[in-house]
Amino acid sequence: MDISFIIIIVIVLVSIAGFNQAELIYKYQFNAWQIKNRKEYIRWISHGFFHGSWMHLFINMFVLWSFGRPVRMYFMQSLPGNSSIVFLFFFFSAIVISSIYSYLKEKNNYNYNAIGASGAVSAVVFASILYDPFRIIYLYFIPIPGILLGIGYLIYSRVMAERNADNIGHDAHFWGAVYGFVFPILLNPSLLVRFFKELLSIF
Repeated sequence: MDISFIIIIVIVLVSIAGFNQAELIYKYQFNAWQIKNRKEYIRWISHGFFHGSWMHLFINMFVLWSFGRPVRMYFMQSLPGNSSIVFLFFFFSAIVISSIYSYLKEKNNYNYNAIGASGAVSAVVFASILYDPFRIIYLYFIPIPGILLGIGYLIYSRVMAERNADNIGHDAHFWGAVYGFVFPILLNPSLLVRFFKELLSIF
């Protein structure tokens, strides 16, 4: 069984438990104040296993299912080590890395809470874009090359994070995406050269 599918199963089971037990979400959601002042470091990881609604859960898991296996295959072909272990480390480190900016921004705000694997899922999508920038991604059934969607996504996430007009963790989306692009390059710098060659191939 592919490691991304195992991650999906675990997240779905934990999220369903959270739907029925609000105290679990309260205890394990991302709250920078609790992490800073009460040293509840488990929240760095645990918040990525819970989701606020069935739709939130479905979208994240559908995207992870769509991109997780291809990214693991890319890792197998280009990165050192066991691809399943590398993917596992990549995904869970993305949950943490994507939340660092929010931690620094909200560490004195007791009322800021966040849940969901969106930051890590964004990382998986952008790792895919690094390897295959012109792969067609469907946004509301509209086919868009991955690189164009990626640029638009980064701009949208940055703008919405600045507006802070909804309850979506746009900062986590943005930094998760950046991390997803950078992580494979850190392990294999030649991937950056390959990426630019792919971009230039259209000219």
